[in-house]
Formats: sequence, structure tokens, C-alpha cells
Amino acid sequence: MTLLAELVQTSEHIAATAARLGKVQTLAAYLRTLEPDEIEIAVHFLSGSIPQGRIGIGYALLEDAAAAHATRATLSLQGVNSALAEITATQGAGAAARRRSLLRSLLARATPGEQSFLARLLVGELRQGALEGVMIEAIAAAAGQPVADVRRAAMYVPGLGALARVALLEGAEALGGRVRLELFSPVAPMLAQTASDTGEALELLGGTAAFEWKMDGARIQVHKAGAEVRVYTRALNEVTGSVPEIVAAVCAFTSETLVLDGEAIALDRLGRPQPFQTTMRRFGRTVNVAELAEELPLSAFFFDCLHDGGTLVARGGSERHDALARSVPEPMRVPRLVTSSAEAARAFYEAALAAGHEGVMAKSLGAPYEAGGRGASWLKIKRAHTLDLVVLAAEWGHGRRTGKLSNLHLGALDPATGEYVMLGKTFKGLTDAMLAWQTRALLERETRRDRHTVYVRPELVAEIAFSDLQASSRYPGGLALRLARVKRYRDDKRASEADTMEAVRRIFAAQGGQSGA
Repeated sequence: MTLLAELVQTSEHIAATAARLGKVQTLAAYLRTLEPDEIEIAVHFLSGSIPQGRIGIGYALLEDAAAAHATRATLSLQGVNSALAEITATQGAGAAARRRSLLRSLLARATPGEQSFLARLLVGELRQGALEGVMIEAIAAAAGQPVADVRRAAMYVPGLGALARVALLEGAEALGGRVRLELFSPVAPMLAQTASDTGEALELLGGTAAFEWKMDGARIQVHKAGAEVRVYTRALNEVTGSVPEIVAAVCAFTSETLVLDGEAIALDRLGRPQPFQTTMRRFGRTVNVAELAEELPLSAFFFDCLHDGGTLVARGGSERHDALARSVPEPMRVPRLVTSSAEAARAFYEAALAAGHEGVMAKSLGAPYEAGGRGASWLKIKRAHTLDLVVLAAEWGHGRRTGKLSNLHLGALDPATGEYVMLGKTFKGLTDAMLAWQTRALLERETRRDRHTVYVRPELVAEIAFSDLQASSRYPGGLALRLARVKRYRDDKRASEADTMEAVRRIFAAQGGQSGA
């Protein structure tokens, strides 16, 4: 039986260790000590989550429940997990009082150090640098398996806890063979880094690349087996019932089995893209779907094929596109150009903008599909500088914005440290409707506050437009956004899919390291 105190001690060691390798070694050593039925629990806890997901416990409830504490460590990992499962399952009349009683009982059996850990864990504030990339490396080290094999398996196993269990208990055979892409089990979409222009993209991708129009729609993954078709969002939620016209179109494809990556987008009568928010009206609806589909039809455009009678994720981009061309009619494929000419790439980019789209994607011809990964083999090039950043806090507004959370604190994750780096603030671009929505959404994620500012769990992603980046001694990352404004909130993106400091630094380097002032 492993005590929670041992995990808390490991967490503190990780938080105090700056070097990534040191974090990995500490985690790996700890994982090797666990019993089989403790592995998933421990990996969840050390990754800053619980197996039950969000259970609606905030700081106010924790402060009320933490009146008493234990003088010695007796709580086990399984005991804590069972208590959290009981709290989660408590529903119905009187549930609030019962949940409070159960939480009070759990915390009374915890030492002060364990109480502090549980509080930060339950409100999503456990920032110790043990994020997904570090944990995957630690799982590989603990299991004695190549990192590449564990990272590949992470594409298909639902969650780091389950991944750790497979790696530690089943080993190479499961990682190398049994764990693979399966129909109707969606995988995280491959992500892109940012390039400043098509010329830089060609240089970064070795001189020749595939360029594709970057459509500002809703990312979809479509699975087909015979007459059965299911559609998933980028967050892996099934939305088949919301998009009947896409289902019907894919059902007519001649290939028996398919997994396709693409975009769903609402077009106007001239075939130009409607705003992203308009497209998103079609998702999440469970009533009047047929009526809405007639009023606001969606078009699907596909750019990758992950399965066509067999998995293709390990094949190069060119081979996957050949499979796409065999399976999907040209009108439903994203426009594409393979070239080594900077002039031709620039003209293709201009054509995408003229058609009303965001810009282009530049892709390596030989790279495999890295589900969930943000490698350098896919690059996005947009007209204006934009970054998808995470909201870290917000300040109360003044004047007509009194009572609303207005000035946003924006940040990007630094993969080297596992911490969010603040890049600046903005209150520009916010409509009254956005202000009202973000105030509610941010207060639901509140972790603490002072007189002027509410600090929140890093969950909301906003697309931020800005003129350039400038060197700054004000922020820890040494960079700050200039003339930033909010374009929109990215409801379709999780914080783990937002841009990182690597993308920010690349944009700054492309400016020649100048402030642009």
C-alpha cells in the first residue's frame, strides 16, 4: 500500500527540480515503486488531475472543510481515490451537505502537507512541471521502453494513467503491436507550429513542402466502416448527430474503411467561408438538427487520411495524401500544392487569402502523423500575427465595464519548465456579449483573488491578434505582446493545444529580434 505522503514528497521534489531530466528521473523512480492498481491513480495525481475528472470543488469549500487535520500520514492512494469517487457519486437531494461532509472527513485524515496538495489538485492549481511530455518520458524510463514507442502508444491510449499501466505492466509487446489506431476510437489531432511566411516554411521543411489552404472551420475526424460513419471534434467528442450532411457524404465514399482528418465549415452563397462562430452554431445541438442543417449547411474538406483498409499514421505525408486522393472526391479535399518554389508558395498563399481563408499550412512530405503532437513538420502561416494563448487571470473593469472581468492576463506554456509564461494583458476587442460570457466563465475557474484581479485555472484559450513582439524586462519570458486584442475565444481548443513559448520565440526571431516600436 502506497501512502499519499510518498506521492506528495515526490511532487515537492519535482516542483523543486528545474531540469527536465531530473523531473523525469524522479518520476520514473517513483512509478517503479507502485502496485499495479495504484499506477493510474498516481499518474493522474502527479499530472494534476484526478481519475474522476472535474468534481466541482472550489477553494471556498476546501477552506470550510479543512478545519481539522491529522498529525501523521495514514492516507493511501487508493483510499483518497475511493473518497473522491464517493464524493463524485453523491447526487440528489441533500447532495451538497453530504459532499461537504465527505470532503471534511477526507481532509481530517490528511496532514497539513497532504491537505495543501489535495487542495491544489482539486482546483487545478498543481503546477509542478509534470506535464504530459515529461510524464511520457518518465513512463518510458520506468518501463524500460523507448520513448518513441511510448509516445506513439499515447496517441491511442485514453489518458496518461492508462498509458502508464500498459507500459509498466504489459511492456513492449503491447506498446509495439496491440496499441494502435482503431476504428471509432478517435485520436488527438496532429497540431502545428507557426512560421512567419511561406519562405521560412520552405526553409524549415527542407526546401520542398506541401502547402494547403488553412480553413477557419471546426476540426473534425471522421471514421467509416461500411455504412457506419461517426464524426468527432478535435476534443474527441462525438457529434455525428449534429452533422447529417457530412455523414451522408462520407457514407457514399467507395472505400470500406476510413479515418479522415479535416474541417467542417459553413460557406455563404458565393462559396466563401462564414465566421468561425457561425460554423460552431452547428455543433452541440440535439434538437432541430434538420432545420438548422437546412438553414446553415456545412461543407467538409479533408486533408489527411489515417486509415484506408489499414493504419497509415506511420507513413509519410505524401503517401497518406495519395490514399486521401483515392478515397475522397477532389471537391471535398483541401486545395494543395507541392512545391520548392518560394514564388509559387507565396502565390498559393495569396490565393487562399483571396478566397477568404486564414492562410496556409505547410507540411513535410515525409513526416508521419503525430497524433496530439506539435512537431515542426506542420507549420501554419497566417496573414496577421495571431497566437492562441491561455487566460491566466483577469482584472475587474471600470466605467461601463464595472462588475465585469475585463483586462485579460495572457500566457503561453514553456515546455522546458512546464510553467505558463505571461506575455501581456489586453481588454481590447471584447464585445459586451464576450465580456458577460468571460466573466461567468472565469469566475467558474477562480483559484484566488486580490483587490483588483481574479486568478483562474489555465483552461480558457483565446485567439490573440497583435502587431509584433517586443523584448521586455517586465515579464519572466522576456517578451511582450504589442497592441494585442482578442479576436475570439477558442471553444474548440484545450489549453494543451494552445501555442507554446517555442512558437512565440520563433515569431520574435523572425522579426529579427526587434521590438517593432
